[in-house]
Amino acid sequence: MNLQARKAPVATDRAQQLLERSMRSPRVVIDRLQPSVDDGRFPAKATVGQPLVFEADVYADGHEAIAAELILRQPGGEAQRLPMRSLGNDRFRVQMLPTKTGRHLFTVEGWIDAWGSYRRVLLRLQAANKVSEQDLVDGVERIRAASRDADPDARLATLLLRLEDLSPPEKLMLLLDEGVAELMSARLPRGFASRHASEFCVIVERTRAGFASWYELFPRSQGAPGQHATFDDVIARLPSIAAMGFDVLYMPPIHPIGTTKRKGRNNSLVATPTDPGSPYAIGSSEGGHDAVHPALGGIEALRRLRDAAAGYGMELALDIAIQCSPDHPWLREHPEWFTWRSDGSVRCAENPPKKYEDIVNVEFYNEGALPSLWLAWRDVIEHWIAEGIHTFRVDNPHTKPLPFWEWLIADIHTRHPDVLFLSEAFTRPAMMYRLAKIGYSQSYTYFTWRNSKRELGEYMTELTQQAPRDFYRPHFFVNTPDINPRFLQDAGRPGFLIRAALASTLSGLWGMYSGFELCEGAALPNGEEYLDSEKYELRHRNWGAPGNIVGEITRLNRLRREHPSLQSHLHFQLQHSDNDQVLVYARQLPGADELVLVAVSLDPHAAQETQFDLPFDALGVAAGGALESEELMSGRRFVWHDRRQHWRFVPQEMPFAIWHLRRAAGAHA
Repeated sequence: MNLQARKAPVATDRAQQLLERSMRSPRVVIDRLQPSVDDGRFPAKATVGQPLVFEADVYADGHEAIAAELILRQPGGEAQRLPMRSLGNDRFRVQMLPTKTGRHLFTVEGWIDAWGSYRRVLLRLQAANKVSEQDLVDGVERIRAASRDADPDARLATLLLRLEDLSPPEKLMLLLDEGVAELMSARLPRGFASRHASEFCVIVERTRAGFASWYELFPRSQGAPGQHATFDDVIARLPSIAAMGFDVLYMPPIHPIGTTKRKGRNNSLVATPTDPGSPYAIGSSEGGHDAVHPALGGIEALRRLRDAAAGYGMELALDIAIQCSPDHPWLREHPEWFTWRSDGSVRCAENPPKKYEDIVNVEFYNEGALPSLWLAWRDVIEHWIAEGIHTFRVDNPHTKPLPFWEWLIADIHTRHPDVLFLSEAFTRPAMMYRLAKIGYSQSYTYFTWRNSKRELGEYMTELTQQAPRDFYRPHFFVNTPDINPRFLQDAGRPGFLIRAALASTLSGLWGMYSGFELCEGAALPNGEEYLDSEKYELRHRNWGAPGNIVGEITRLNRLRREHPSLQSHLHFQLQHSDNDQVLVYARQLPGADELVLVAVSLDPHAAQETQFDLPFDALGVAAGGALESEELMSGRRFVWHDRRQHWRFVPQEMPFAIWHLRRAAGAHA
């Protein structure tokens, strides 16, 4: 049958454009780059000295081998190219240890690996015992072609000479050699190479962005009973605070305090002449947010404290509270930054049902506040940076505009990349996470209210295995001047040990407000407020009072420094325990041949015991093997042969245990 020649379809401009675009489209696909936050909209976070892992899906049609590499631009440096290894199922990974702070930009390039494809086929033929002479000749010819490159490599010539004198089995082994694979993959053209269209960003911050132990105190309470203390009195306390292992000393606002509607003891609306007022009612005739309360000794005393703290390896963290007393100079100098009522007054701050009669708020979007108010707050931060303060805890940042924070933090970091911001935002999860995305280095968390085994396990899983792991650094404060957790109000000394053990071993960042080490839990009725709150009065404490947990806190902080797996909230693995009152979890760095195992009884009142599983698999120990164990709080040593173990907790003695585990000598791997 005669077939008539078919006419080619009439080409249209659009059809031609589609054809040309498709021919130019990459054959190698690169997808799902990590770490990324909202597909690159925000930077991921990392810290100096902590492993940073990059991953991507890289694949193409057919059965050929794929290769990939990370292209990384560090601050002030040329682009680095780091080979990525295949994890299987099209996923590639590379790990590096950051050494510089600042913005790290990265993308991924992938290509069809000609030598890798040949080597893969050769391995399969070897496994089937079907390698032919021609298969070996093909490999030699590939090497010969690479040696004819315009930029010859003497190693290829040497390799060809070696291959000439080898028997077929020897030639096969050399063609499969890993070193030859590296050499050839570097010399051969990258077939159908493509690069991801976007550069993603990782902000690398200094170590204390992810690993630090914070101690909070009110400077005015550190002196003799009944006397307003100075920063020099705080200096006298530094040896004991440093001895406990804390490396950040955090102070609530240190500025002049207003007198208008000053609060009295226990948040009373009527203050006596001797009441010092809340330090959050900032500003008086003596100055505002860039001034130091004269009763604390002024700026020179603060400088002495800063330098003395540095001598103990500690740094100061200051509180930034964006609010004013009615006496703040800004109300006179910049009335346009506030909203005034028709009677000439300013509405006090509110968080229903709470009212703060001694505080008024600024208005960021008033006509006269853009941009002058924004710049004024930036200048406040710059003022304290110039005084050597590089860590700031920000009070209630979720009540201020997100665009303001995103601009402010980015602006500060252009000049001071080592400055850290801690978000005190006890609010909805989406807002807490957004603050982290736009620049906050750390954040307060829901840990304060997570008490049960289920609550703690689910929360740690969210923080370590879901999206927040790439941008959110949880700071586990066990208490604050504002929050006296209900768990601690009647838990006694065992309860304080439980919460200290959890906070210090679950997160690289933990903190406590002074008095915690003395197991202070007295509360106002039906709430989470401290009785005789230090926010409204001077408090004198006996730091050596019987029943304190100073020794245990000191030991916990020492263990954190000694064991890198405890220096981040990541690398958390929940372990099986048959008692719902006992939480057991492992902390292990990727690829490490040791780990820390923690078991905490969550019951401060009664003895608890549990059967729990040891992580034999994580340490590469097969059935019949053994683990060497040291209980780190007591120093007791064991050799454990059975995967299932038993432990009993007596809360009045020690409600938790921490073991350092490693494979026993001669154990089966």
